[in-house]
Amino acid sequence: MRKFHQNRQAIYPTDPWQVVEASFDPQFNHRNETIFSLGNGYMGLRGTLEEGVPDHIPSTPGIYLNGIYETEPIIYGEFMAAQPREYQSMINVTDWQGMQITIEGEQFSLFTGEVEAYKRTLDLKEGVLRRELIWISPKGKRAQINFERFVSQTNRHLALQRCKVTPLNFQGEVTISSQINGDVYNYHHLREQALEVLSVDLKNESGYIVSRTKNSKITIACGVTHKTNPKTAMTSLATDTSLEFSVKFSVVMNQSYSMEKYVAMTSSRDTSPDHLDAFVYNLSKESAQRGYEREKADHVTFLDQYWEHTDVEIKGDPTLQQGLRFNALQLLQSTGRDGKTNIAAKGLSGEYYEGHYFWDTETYIIPFFLYSQPKLVRKLLEYRYSILDAARQNAQRMGDQGALYAWRTINGHEGSGNFLGSTVQYHINAAVAYAIHKYYEATEDGEFLAEMGAEMLFETARCWAHRGAFLDSRGGKYCINEVCGPDEYKPGVNNNCYTNYMAKFNLELALQARELLARDYPKRYSQLVKELKLSEEEFALWQKCANLMYLPFNKELGIHPQDDSFLDKDPIDIDSIPEDQIPLVGNWHPLRIWRYQLIKQADVILLMFLLGDQFTLEEKRANFDYYEPKTTHDSSLSPAIYSIIAAELGYEEFAYNYFLQTVRLDLDDYNRNVWQGLHTACMASSWMGVVNGFAGMRTYGGQLQFSPYVPDHWESYSFKVKFKGAQLEVVVEAENTSYTLLQGEGLTFLHFGQPVTLSATETKQLANQ
Repeated sequence: MRKFHQNRQAIYPTDPWQVVEASFDPQFNHRNETIFSLGNGYMGLRGTLEEGVPDHIPSTPGIYLNGIYETEPIIYGEFMAAQPREYQSMINVTDWQGMQITIEGEQFSLFTGEVEAYKRTLDLKEGVLRRELIWISPKGKRAQINFERFVSQTNRHLALQRCKVTPLNFQGEVTISSQINGDVYNYHHLREQALEVLSVDLKNESGYIVSRTKNSKITIACGVTHKTNPKTAMTSLATDTSLEFSVKFSVVMNQSYSMEKYVAMTSSRDTSPDHLDAFVYNLSKESAQRGYEREKADHVTFLDQYWEHTDVEIKGDPTLQQGLRFNALQLLQSTGRDGKTNIAAKGLSGEYYEGHYFWDTETYIIPFFLYSQPKLVRKLLEYRYSILDAARQNAQRMGDQGALYAWRTINGHEGSGNFLGSTVQYHINAAVAYAIHKYYEATEDGEFLAEMGAEMLFETARCWAHRGAFLDSRGGKYCINEVCGPDEYKPGVNNNCYTNYMAKFNLELALQARELLARDYPKRYSQLVKELKLSEEEFALWQKCANLMYLPFNKELGIHPQDDSFLDKDPIDIDSIPEDQIPLVGNWHPLRIWRYQLIKQADVILLMFLLGDQFTLEEKRANFDYYEPKTTHDSSLSPAIYSIIAAELGYEEFAYNYFLQTVRLDLDDYNRNVWQGLHTACMASSWMGVVNGFAGMRTYGGQLQFSPYVPDHWESYSFKVKFKGAQLEVVVEAENTSYTLLQGEGLTFLHFGQPVTLSATETKQLANQ
């Protein structure tokens, strides 16, 4: 088994509910812009400084609206038939967070004068970013400066800022100004500026900017209103692309002076284009009338409820506790909740991956939310339904039937021109189907299945039944050729094991959904049969494909070959590859990678987890022992899955070490690339490492089950699970596990294979064996 990378030293001081930057160091500014990101799933902004930084300091300012993108043509060196013609990129929208302070004619900057008692804090419990410091100006003026901001969790269109100055050794004049800039651009990917300003207007302390993307023709609006304390007259200025509001205070020592900024944003996807300006203008004014503290109190109350259901508590390792909570907050801040958006690979924290949604959502992020926030999961699945027509068009592009979900997308159409890493990954269909299954299993939401879920299952099953062939060379088995599984280092292979098993699962789910709808929702079933032109012959074909699916297995090795050619690839010792050549995708030619028994990320091992009830423990052990030394983990999606299976096999040291590579990947900047944005799927997988790994939680056949243990480094851990209308609290200690039914009339589950039944509010303590 391969060696582990050395775990990184913690960058930020350990605190269970805070991430603190104790001093400002310009060389880490870029990284901290990501770490101190805020958002509410609709709007997000990077942790840039309100006053900005000099041009020579690396910085990527960014404010984003989930699902708002620009399109540009894909430029190919050599174009091949039926390739995607354009891509989508999430755009940097109107920059509203700028604020400047001038003290007796000297402009505040961390790069001039002296800074004392600096502290920037991301409050994980409250979802609020604070910065406090004492600044001594070049001329000796000493002032306490405080910044605070949050993006409202109770009104997705709102964000609030506050700047407060307290003179400590002088009296005189202090000016606080607020800037809103519509002349913004993307720092990566797009070749041209995406937004053009259509209109700018101001009225006293308020104003708005309306802009539109040049190609996708999406209109956005940003409105602002300001309040000061003490109340002081404000001046304002508008240009063709910007707004500025300034207040000049006559100050005395030890009294505080502040400006509050109330920001509203929307787009033509949510609000009529004719009313965008009025919407943001009025909403910012209404928010100011409610007041900063009231808006913050509502926001904090929302987060209190979130933590009540979502928090995982670890006793004995405060560093990992901090990491899990940081991940959980950032996931909430990044995830769309409107049924029209999803969660990007980098969330709303950066432009990399262009704001695209991947299968990461269904395989990693939905499990995190499903057992604490099931309503949010439904919205993520509603997004998949909203792009079903685009998936149908994608299937037609590939000469297939039914629907083929894009590998990376915002609007539903394939956003990647690299077909060897995108369109070839047909398993995305099965990921969507699997997530529908898990959602229905946990919630019994038959209405969703009838209205949306079944149609997606039918159309993805239709694609699978057309995509393969019954081959005489395989004894008449149904084979699926020229695909790529989760391991992107092996594209264009035949009979990828993961893909075939998941396709079979998808086909069987569709047939089960057919039976359920015909029985419980006959009108909707008849409607779908008519609209989709389904027939008994087609249902029979799905069954035949599932029954005869080729499922690779090598008796000699006792493993499931990753694909038809993997066992015949050139062997290689992964530990012999110099670390400076990892990840391979950025250092080796693809042909060099493809020829070896190299695996980028969990493939067969992911299958062992998702469909774990279809494999014996001995098979899982043989597969783990075979594939683990061949896996580079060049994707952050990989370590958690190996951790979970290692825990199931009793490889506790491996399980723990792999888990460590997930929980603080971003906080400790393991890959030295966090400046690009967060790794949202890896964040979600850290929750999986605790709950599915150490606690052994599985849901097979609608049955909830646990096989928990406590890692040697911990005292105990606890979490909560919602399942079929009940909520269960699980507290795992070294010798025993306590289960308490917090909600619901009763729940039956398995503890180490033995049935346990709890009635309302009942607690049972059981031995870990």
